[in-house]
Amino acid sequence: MKKLLSPAGILLIIVILIAIMAWSSYNRLVGLEESVDAAWSQVENVYQRRADLIPNLVKTVEGTRDFEQQTLQNVVEARAKVGQVQISGAPTAEQMSAFQANQSALGSALSRLLAVVERYPDLKATEAFRDLQRQIEGAENRITVERRRFNEAARAYNTSRRRFPANLMANYLGFEEKAYFESDAGTEKPPAINFPNRAHRQPL
Repeated sequence: MKKLLSPAGILLIIVILIAIMAWSSYNRLVGLEESVDAAWSQVENVYQRRADLIPNLVKTVEGTRDFEQQTLQNVVEARAKVGQVQISGAPTAEQMSAFQANQSALGSALSRLLAVVERYPDLKATEAFRDLQRQIEGAENRITVERRRFNEAARAYNTSRRRFPANLMANYLGFEEKAYFESDAGTEKPPAINFPNRAHRQPL
């Protein structure tokens, strides 16, 4: 007992306690970081799902007589740009900014295309277009859900990272702060896509 109460013994106890806290904090950060990466993977999946629908959408409408070719071209170019940001794991703040900008541009181009389709009742009435319309609408909803889940995972990680004793070692061990989807147009809410009103479809 006297040995434990000696300066050397007290120092040893302190070192052991610090080691236990550091080990616990490290394991918690690893687990939370894995959750962030998993959430980001889902975000990429749902955005990719939307991008994968666009070639069929373009093919469906491009043969329509007098359809605005520039509108189609804008969608094709915007889709090409979303693949230019290569991200491994959860993005940095710079990567997130570029990713959001490209996805927002694609959402705007897609919104414009679907708005133009309103002027083509024959195209709107085709089964192929209606099926793509439903799929795109579903993709937009899933994007909103997965963005929110990613922000929740990133917030849990960042909060734990700033707490003692994790804050003492986080940077040293490479646990960097995670970026969020910002609450601006095209991120926290889906693009304002004007889907045709199914209640006013023309009879086939």
